[in-house]
Amino acid sequence: MTVDSPVGVPSDRATVPAKPADGAPESRRARKARREEKRNAKLHARRSRRTVGYWLMRFLRKAWIPLVILLVVAIAAFAVDRLHGVFGRTELTREGSGLANDPKPFNPKVVTYEIFGPPGTVATINYLDLDAAPQIARDVTLPWSLTLSTTAPAAGATIVAQGNSDTIGCRITIDDELKDERTSTGVNAQTFCLVKSG
Repeated sequence: MTVDSPVGVPSDRATVPAKPADGAPESRRARKARREEKRNAKLHARRSRRTVGYWLMRFLRKAWIPLVILLVVAIAAFAVDRLHGVFGRTELTREGSGLANDPKPFNPKVVTYEIFGPPGTVATINYLDLDAAPQIARDVTLPWSLTLSTTAPAAGATIVAQGNSDTIGCRITIDDELKDERTSTGVNAQTFCLVKSG
């Protein structure tokens, strides 16, 4: 038999039924309620006995996959760092190795253009600077010269000139070494000099 809760006190379920009198059969509902009450009492006792180890194991059960991923990433980073010392860095490129910090001084190339002809000759000169940009000098009096310098390992040079005399010549020197020289004759003579790479 069940006992209702007192008036004014709400109850979700009925209290545990009393044990039946001697010899009287216990109803199915009463047996179920008694088993439920025993189970609740065991759960309450188990929860009260939970220790730090229980909570640690509960945390590890939920977080073991992220922990394994972090461990794998840490091992991979360590392995890559160790392999960089074997394959990635050499004595030629590592900072402080000497060769990378002590490059040999590089002397710039000096290119000189010259146009020559009879004294008083007036000429128009077209040439390429060392960046291969076309330049022009109009109505200059000969002899004429221009010196350019570059730090590039090679320099190409081209010059064309036409004057108002019967003779005109050009010359290109690189680092004081003659690379090309030509002289032309004729009415309003024209000449050119070319160095592909010097």
